[in-house]
This record gives sequence, structure tokens and C-alpha cells, in this order.
Amino acid sequence: MRKSLTLLALLASGAAFAQDAVTYQRPPAVIEELLMAKPTPSASIGKTGEWLLLAERVPYPGIDELAEPELRIAGLRLNPRNFSTTRGIYSAALRLKNIKTKETFPVTGLPENLRANSPQWSQDGSKVAFLHYGPGRVDLYVITVADRSAAKVNTAALSATSGNTFAWVDNHTLLYKTVPAGIGELPVAPPAPKGPVVQQNLGKSAASRTYQDLIKNPHDETLFSYMATSQFVVNDGQNEKPLGPPSVVTSFSVSPDKQYLLVRRVEKPYSYLVPVYGFPHTWLVLDMRGREVKQLAQNPSSEGAPIGFDDVMDVPRDFSWKNDEPHTITFVKALDGGLGKQKAEYRDALYATDITGNAQPKELFRTKRRFDGITWGNKEIALVHESMFADRRERISVYNQTTGKLDSLFEKSSNDAYSDIGTPFTVRNRYDKPVLFIQKNGSLLMRSQGASPEGDMPFVQAYDLKTGKGSILWRCPAGTYEYVVEALDPEKLIMLTSRESQTEVPNYYVRDLRKRSLTGTPVTDFTNPYKAMEGVSKQKISYKRADGINLTGDLYLPKGYDAKKDGPLPVFIWAYPREYRSAADAAQVRGSRNTFTRVGYGGPIFWVTQGYAILDNAEMPIVGEGSSQPNDNFIPQLYLNAHAAIQALAKMGVGDSNRVAVGGHSYGAFMTANLLAHTKLFKAGIARSGAYNRTLTPFGFQAEERTYWEAPEVYFNMSPFSFADKIKTPLLMIHGELDNNSGTFPIQTERLYNAIKGHGGTVRYVQLPFESHGYSARENLLHMLWEQNQWLNKYVKEAR
Repeated sequence: MRKSLTLLALLASGAAFAQDAVTYQRPPAVIEELLMAKPTPSASIGKTGEWLLLAERVPYPGIDELAEPELRIAGLRLNPRNFSTTRGIYSAALRLKNIKTKETFPVTGLPENLRANSPQWSQDGSKVAFLHYGPGRVDLYVITVADRSAAKVNTAALSATSGNTFAWVDNHTLLYKTVPAGIGELPVAPPAPKGPVVQQNLGKSAASRTYQDLIKNPHDETLFSYMATSQFVVNDGQNEKPLGPPSVVTSFSVSPDKQYLLVRRVEKPYSYLVPVYGFPHTWLVLDMRGREVKQLAQNPSSEGAPIGFDDVMDVPRDFSWKNDEPHTITFVKALDGGLGKQKAEYRDALYATDITGNAQPKELFRTKRRFDGITWGNKEIALVHESMFADRRERISVYNQTTGKLDSLFEKSSNDAYSDIGTPFTVRNRYDKPVLFIQKNGSLLMRSQGASPEGDMPFVQAYDLKTGKGSILWRCPAGTYEYVVEALDPEKLIMLTSRESQTEVPNYYVRDLRKRSLTGTPVTDFTNPYKAMEGVSKQKISYKRADGINLTGDLYLPKGYDAKKDGPLPVFIWAYPREYRSAADAAQVRGSRNTFTRVGYGGPIFWVTQGYAILDNAEMPIVGEGSSQPNDNFIPQLYLNAHAAIQALAKMGVGDSNRVAVGGHSYGAFMTANLLAHTKLFKAGIARSGAYNRTLTPFGFQAEERTYWEAPEVYFNMSPFSFADKIKTPLLMIHGELDNNSGTFPIQTERLYNAIKGHGGTVRYVQLPFESHGYSARENLLHMLWEQNQWLNKYVKEAR
């Protein structure tokens, strides 16, 4: 008898450590209903402002689709069957809607089992082109708006493995990349290698981030060349003509006068340390027959590039066409050797070169921070953006092309949302390129998210460049969240807006800003896809942490809930930490209390239907002021944030402070594991696709610029792996089997799981087959929600 009992005990003990053979499970019906709800269509607006292309998303794919062959090379994930990237977001149905008449029309001629994306309108708005991703090839279709019909325009299959795939040249002509003729079958790996794979470094610094899916051997190089080489083709609506020889092109753009192409061509040798966008490359200009006109730069691999957040390679970069001239190219060169920490009066210079002449590039201006882009206007006004990560400052300046002067217009902290003046409205010039819309009095028309202590309240303002002051023309009405999508007629201030509220589904409207009124009924009539959320209450709550910093979060309470009658609820907090250099910036309110609740697979809102109080987007600021960096006090500040949130809900009477779970994805998972390792605030945690040992990301992570060797104590103390023996609160860990995100290798979860298990903690590790950093397969998503529901009920809702 005693032997039998001992055997049973051993079997039971072994079962505690065995791998569970779990088949796919499904969560409660209401959670599944919310996940599978058909979202409202997305909209693409024609350039003339007359039509919308409405696109309905393809439902979540089945696991069998994710299980199809996939090549993971050069930082890319490629489908060898149709020469495209995998895991895209596609549309299953397309419709046209007239903005003025509000009539909706079906589109005929679409392929069966439509998987469309990348819509691009022609300049005159008469056509819209899109890619269709079939199982064996990618094709280019064009919808003619006049007869609402679509037709395939290409003969050879398109190549959509890297960068942009097609572009309109003019209203009738398309340029696209195709799979080269006679490419043959996919190369097969040799049965045995010819020798070892050898990498070496001869005394040169070559620090690198922890990239995934890199080239690892000569066969990978062969595969990459096979998959990424493409042939340019020009289609004038009647004939297709090849343009130049096949090559590996990661980007291309048509000149304003439609006569030339700016091309970024990848060169060998391919790198084993960085993804394709860090490979050696040549910037060159081709004419529309494919002949090389000018070689602009030959840049080396980024392997030896400095890795500071303000660092850049000391080579010409950011090549682009100057939008207000026929065939002038601009590019940027660093003036500080590319090193942001090196003292320098000027960081960057912008140069321009007319590609038809032999003159040397002309320097236009210099910036005191890193160049961040330019919006061209007229000969007197262009807006220049520059910023630096180190001091979290950004500046907008006015560049006068006539005088060459660059005058500072506006400067603020990049974390200060309240001071944002917005982005300028643009119009299409005679080259069909966006340039600044300048009012008759010389002011710019700007739109802003309108962050404020009351939450986001988008506005449009006229901004006087002489005084540096804005005059608000319109602001989002109280009780709603409305923002301008497109200027239909900027001169008359007629705008297409998107408007929503807590109970009002987002829909498009036409608004007259001068009259401050909507012009009639909505353009669209989308309805609520989340019926189970009707009656759920939402509010943006504010509270303070112990050091006085104001925090906010989005609180959801179950339908019909009454705190006085029903008492405190179990709580589920979902968050993502963010770093700030100022306590004032960290305390700003973000988001709006008036947005319609969207239910996404990655969030916590599902559990409001299960009787939980949900605090979503709970602010978790990490502040470092003066000489102190934010991460120098990461753990103490996490505690202050979490403790303040729990106490705020308890004081409101809606949250049971003894039954609280915390969760997050990616850096939010890192946060979750740290909270369980260093506090006793929670009953359970859910950590998805995180990184837990910072020594595995030694050359920096998130907003941490210092390397492991510069700040080893920071890396150690911020790693929950270092304190795995302290994690006794039940932790559910979920990770995609094929996570492609830099730093969040699945081994991060595997190692922490084993460490917690080795110290007797309560932990469960769920690896989702074929999933990347974000998840997509229907079966995996349903099972993930089931796992989270089981965990929350067992360790939080039913906790004693």
C-alpha cells in the first residue's frame, strides 16, 4: 500500500513538471464574438476628394495558412510561392463611395478570394491601383472609377519582397517590379556544406542591435538573391516594356517631371550581421528607358555604423526628389562625423543637385540638430524639422529658398504633446507632389491632435509665420472625438473629418470650418460591430503617484455595474512603460475619453464582459531629469505607478486591491515580469512576447542608449531574469514561436520560464505555433484568449 502511494505521489509530482499536451481551446462565447466581429472598413481617399475606396479586412487567417512555407532571411519573411512578404494585412472586399452623393457602388472584375492592399490613386482620381496577393503570384489591378470595374494590368508576376512594388508615373502609366523571366526553381540547399561558416572582425568596432532572421550561410545568400531580384516594367496602358536590367531594389521613386527614377540598389557582399536595409547599396538615377543617368552615392554596409540614438552613418543619406522642381534631388550629410555625442555647432547639412547637370551638389542649409525632414512650399517658405534624442528637443524652422536663410519658428520638448502646433496641410502642385498650402495672408493651415489637460481635442489653426502665433479656426466639439482626415477644399476650409464618441461609431463627415458645422448627413453609415460592449461604461480617470506626478488610465466597468450595490471588482491592468526627461511631460494627459471603444485581440477589454474592472493604457512613465537617466530608477518608478493605479480604483470603490492582475505585450511584458519580481501588489501577471534578460540585448534597448558595458548595473537590475527567484506571483507567459522583433527572441521567455520553474514559482509558458511578434492565426488568438481567461479566473477572480 505504501509503495502504491509513493508511486502515485511521484506520478503527481512528475505531472507538475510535464509539458501539457493542449489542443486548441476557445474562450467564452462573448469573448470569441468580440474577437471575430467584423471591423468597420478602412478608407482610401482619392486625390481629387470625390471618392472613397472602402476596404473590408480579410478575417483572421487559419493556422494552416501560417504553416505554409516561409523564408526568413536578410531580416525579411518571404513567401517563396508568390514572391512577396508574408503576414500582411489584406482586404477581402472593395467598394467605391461618392463623397458628395454618398452613393456606394460595388466594384466588378475583382479576383476571387481577394487579398488586396497598397491602394494608390492616379493623379486625376479617375483610377486606383492595388496589389492582389494570390497563392501563386502577386498581380496589379486597376479600378476605373467611371465604370466601377477592375482589371489586371500585368503579364509577369510582380515581385513584392522588399520596398515599394509599384507607382503611378502619370494618369495612364504604371511602373512596377516583376519576377525576372527565366528565374527557374527555388534553389535547394546542398545536402552537405562545402565548409564551415566563418565570420571575422579585424579590430574594427561593429556593434549591432539584436536583429532576427539574418543571413546565416552561403545558401541564404543565394536564396535572398533569388527572392529579391526584380525587373522594372513600364506599362502605358497598352504595352509593357522592361526598364533596365534585373537587380535588387529596396526603393524607387519617380521624378516630379516623370522623366527619371531615383533608385536604391542593394550590392554584394550581403551582411550576416544586419538586415537588408543595412546592406551595401548604391543610390542612382535612371531615365525612363532604364539607362543610368547618374550615380549619386555608393554606401557601405551599416555593420560598423555607430549605434547611438542620435548617431548616423557618415555617408550621404535621405535621398529624395525636391517636390517643387522637375528633377532635383536632395540628400543629407552629417557634419559631426555622424556621432551625436560629439560636440558640434551643426549636425547636418542638406544638399541639392540637378541630376541633368555636372555641377557639384549645392549646400542649402545646416541644422543644429539631426535633420528630420522638409516640406517644400514656395520660394520663400519651406518647413524644416530637426530633433535630438539626447535632450528630447525638436525644432521647426522656416527655410527661405530665395535668401538661403533658415530661421527657427518653433521649438519644444518631443515629449510635450500640449505644445504641439500640428502638421501643415498640403496641396498637390503641378507635378502632383505635396507642397505647403499657404493662405493668401501668408499663414499656414495646421492640424493638431490637440492634446490638453482635458484629453485630446483635435483642432485646425491658421499659423502666422511672422509672429509665430496660431489662431484656432475649429476645435473638436465637446463630448466627441473628431479630427480632419483630408482637406477637400483648403481655400474654403471644407474638410473631410472622422467623428466618433463613446456611443457613436466612427464615421466620415464633411465639415465647413468657416461655418463650424457639418454639411448634412454622414458620408458613411458604419454601425457598431461590438454589440456585446453596449452598456459598458468608459471613463478616463486621473490620479497621482506618491511623488506627485499625475497619471491617467482608461477605466471600463461592466454593463449595469453599481459600485455601491455590487462592491469592488477584480481588476485587470494593462500598460506599457514610456520614458521621459521631464516630470511635467510625463504628467500630461494622453488620449481622449470620447473615443469609441475598439476591441483588438491584444488588449484587455474582453474581460469587462467577465466581471472585471479594466484599466487600459494605464500610464507607466519612467522619468529621468537632469543628469539622471530614466532607467536609473526604473523599478522604484514602476512601483509608484502600479501602486497609484491600484489605490485609485480602490478609493473609487470599483477595484478590489487584493485581486489585481497586470499584463502587457513586448515592453509591457518586460514591465509585468519586473512588477512581479519586485512587488507584492498583484495576484497574477500576463506577459506576452517580452524580453527579460537585458544582457541578451547588450547594445541598447527601448530608450536605453547606454551599452551593457557602460551601465552593467542598469542592465542587471532591470532584468527580471536576475530576480527570477523572487517571482512567486503566478505568471502566464505567451510568446510567438517565430517572433521577428529585435530583442524579443523566444529564448527570452524560455529562459525566464525555466528560471522561475527552477525556483518553485507558479508559471505557465504558452508558445503559439508560427506566430511572430504580433499574432494573427484565428486558432492561436482564440486559444490565447482562453489561456488568459483561465489564468485570470483561477488566480484573480477566484482568489482567496
